Amino acid sequence: MTKQGFLKKLYNDKDLQLVAPNDIVKAAYLKKSDSFLASARLLRDNERFEESVSLTYYSMYYSVLALFFATGIKCENHSAAIILLDEIFGIDNSAIKSAKSERIDKQYYVATAPVRSEVITLIKTAESFNAGLLDVIDRLTKDKIDAFRKKLIKLIG
Repeated sequence: MTKQGFLKKLYNDKDLQLVAPNDIVKAAYLKKSDSFLASARLLRDNERFEESVSLTYYSMYYSVLALFFATGIKCENHSAAIILLDEIFGIDNSAIKSAKSERIDKQYYVATAPVRSEVITLIKTAESFNAGLLDVIDRLTKDKIDAFRKKLIKLIG
């Protein structure tokens, strides 16, 4: 299935929708992102690396959801959210794509247990990624929001 076909299917299934921009939900996801990253650091410091990887990924994902709600996009699919970062917002999604892969590898495949240095690198990557998304959110204007929404409509149209 093509990216566009995948996104259209999600739209038809109501897993991807245009909604009113919502600053309250945006703020809640930013708070959740910060909390998960703080927890990931605590887990790293206590040598709970597998859990730290998972929470680090979710911190990044919640930052993405904050951006989406700031622009009035509701997406309930992780893979689609990663695609939309690039397709709609023109944001390099390689960091979150890699973090998602790491989370899956560490969560489901015992032979690939993370080590401290990997977790330190992943957390630094998440800090940078989240800061970049926060910058995008802070620079949003009504015109930019309208343009992003039009891109989504064109993509799923």
